[in-house]
Amino acid sequence: MSSRSLRFEWSALTGLTAIVALLPAWLVAVSVLWLPLRWWGDVNYWLFVGAMFSLFILLFSRPIQRFVLVRLIGARKPTAQESAILQDSWQSIVRRNDLTKRRFVLAVFDTHALNAFACGGHLVVVSSSAIESLDEEQLSGVLAHELSHHLGLHTVALTITQWMILPIVVLSRVGMWLRAVAETATITFARRIPPLHALGLFVAAFLHVASWLLMLNVSLATLLGNAASRASEYHADRRAAQLGFGNQLLAALRHSQDHDTRSARTNVWDRAFASHPPMRMRINKLATYLRNQRA
Repeated sequence: MSSRSLRFEWSALTGLTAIVALLPAWLVAVSVLWLPLRWWGDVNYWLFVGAMFSLFILLFSRPIQRFVLVRLIGARKPTAQESAILQDSWQSIVRRNDLTKRRFVLAVFDTHALNAFACGGHLVVVSSSAIESLDEEQLSGVLAHELSHHLGLHTVALTITQWMILPIVVLSRVGMWLRAVAETATITFARRIPPLHALGLFVAAFLHVASWLLMLNVSLATLLGNAASRASEYHADRRAAQLGFGNQLLAALRHSQDHDTRSARTNVWDRAFASHPPMRMRINKLATYLRNQRA
């Protein structure tokens, strides 16, 4: 099978564990959204759940990604100058790998970090700093890496997971706000009435625990998703090399390492929740892979 064709890699499959881990909290959040419809319109629960889940399909629509998802993640359309730079690097990948029939959306997000990421089924986002700092070949290596995430279907589970997290986080924050309101009301109005005081404290404690459990579920899913993401980085590096841009990507990684001022991850939680493996490991693995290809 060609390196430029779609292939569901095992790292993409492991990303589905995050979706499974999120299901309990997601169903709770959806149930809360369904209750008003049940009271006012007698809407069937499973029909509502199915409709909510089917909305994920819209996220993989190219127009939705261009006009909605780009803005949701804080990205923007490239300027004329940025577009010219991106297209020079992008077209070299497209022409070399006969990808003219597949259409992707290139976007930019403003940050000082040298970064890029793939999202949905079409979206490739590059930081403004990367466009400014990397030369054409290095940028083509980065774009080939992000394209490889799409070709390996790594972004499918990630996109669904992020969409599932949204109502959970909203519900959790509402719960924490209601807890604060319940505590304040209990202290202010029910202090002198023991039964009401106890009830108010119980409601506040219940909301606190429920909100905490929802966010714990999100943290577990994030942990599993990041483990899959770290594995997918190595796969995307190798596929970028198979696309013919391994040396360009290696140069970009080394450039990024030279300009990375962040301290090394020494805390076990930092390593566990990191979405990318250490840059040094990626460089070593990719360099070894390229040497083996030449041998």
